[in-house]
This record gives sequence, structure tokens and C-alpha cells, in this order.
Amino acid sequence: MSDVAVQVTKRILLPVALLFAVMVTLGLLVTRVLARSWPFTVEDTVNRALAADRTEGWNNLSLVFSTLASTQLIVVVTVLVALVLRLVRHRWREPVFLCAAVSTQALIFLFTTMAIDRRRPAVEHMDVSPPTSSFPSGHTSAAVALYVGIAVLLALGAKRTPAKVAWWTLLILVPIGVALTRMYRGMHHPSDVVASFLNGGTCVVIMARAVLDRSLTWGRAKLTGTTQPGGEVAAARASAGG
Repeated sequence: MSDVAVQVTKRILLPVALLFAVMVTLGLLVTRVLARSWPFTVEDTVNRALAADRTEGWNNLSLVFSTLASTQLIVVVTVLVALVLRLVRHRWREPVFLCAAVSTQALIFLFTTMAIDRRRPAVEHMDVSPPTSSFPSGHTSAAVALYVGIAVLLALGAKRTPAKVAWWTLLILVPIGVALTRMYRGMHHPSDVVASFLNGGTCVVIMARAVLDRSLTWGRAKLTGTTQPGGEVAAARASAGG
């Protein structure tokens, strides 16, 4: 097996497969094994309390956050940010990282909903229910992968600590707002959105280790066939920069 295949398997395929297994296991625990145990027995109470306190103002604000994590907007923002990163930084690592993190969480979300059948909260739904299980929350997972992924890139590019803190604080509030919104609008249980933070956040970590790690050359030195002295070092540096 080539070095590239080993790295892909070690840093991407195995961690993603493990994450999928963890998500399905959590889903089975929540819906079958621990469904009648605390704190899952009070989840409906939380959803009913949120539904009872709905106001026009909160409804409008919740719609904004829910829209920020809609499938269409997630795709558009991901593509636009990836293009800007490529044009501004003239390399592929950052756009590939962001696209891979968002795409991977979507695949894990989709296959998890196929394995786990959970009804949505027994309250009035403010949005049209997609034909997927309530576990996990696709909106929340996508928001974590996209906006936290952007926060990672901006923080890495920031030279001062206050700037890094500002980016993290600003962008981490988006998925938190999305999670609260999805519960407020009656679309998900609390455990659904908590599991989504695990899915989206782990995908960001996996892709950061696989794509943003500049020590990895992904076999480019061998692919170029460089034989001159210092050629491998130059290829490694080129890979790190690209």
C-alpha cells in the first residue's frame, strides 16, 4: 500500500468510520436503551416549555438562525468561502479542509438518520419536517462544521490573540444559536443537537489533522519523481504551501 493510501486510511477513513459507529451507537442508546431513563425522559418537557414561550420576536430571530444553517445556504457559503480562500491565499489546503469537513458531516448525518428512526418532538413544528430522523440535527451539525471550520481558519491566520478570541466567539455563537433555534421551533430534541455538535466538531478535527497539517506531503515528492539533491525537501515545502 502506498504512503498516500496509508495516510488517507489512517487520518480520514478510519476516524470517519469510527465517528459514524459512535453516532449510530449514541442514537440506539438514546432511542432504545436509555429512552426511559433520565435525562431523556424530560426532553419532551424542554421542548414543550420552549414551544409555550414562543413570541413573534423570538420566532423571527429563530428563523434567521435556522436559515443560516439551511442546506441551500450552507452549500452556497461553503463554496463562496472556499473560492475566496483559494483566490486570496493561492493554495488548496484551506478550501479543501472546509469543503471536506462540511461534506463529511453531511454524509455521517445522512447515514445515521437512515440507521436511527426517531420521531420529532411532540409539539407544533414551525418548519416543514424533512424525511429524515430527528436524530441527529442536520442543521446544527452543518452549522458546526461550516462556522467552526471558518473560525479555525481565521484564528490560524490571526496574528494576535484578541483577534483569535474574537473570531472564535463570534462564529461559535452561530451553531449555538442554531441548536437552540431547532429546539425552539420544535424540530429536534436536546439530545439531537448535542449529538450534532459531536458530529460536526469531530469532522472539523479530522479534516484539520488530515488537510491542514503541513508536515504531510501526501506523497507529492514521490509523484514528482524528483531525484536531485534537496528535491524531496523542496517538494515537501511546496506541498506545505499548496
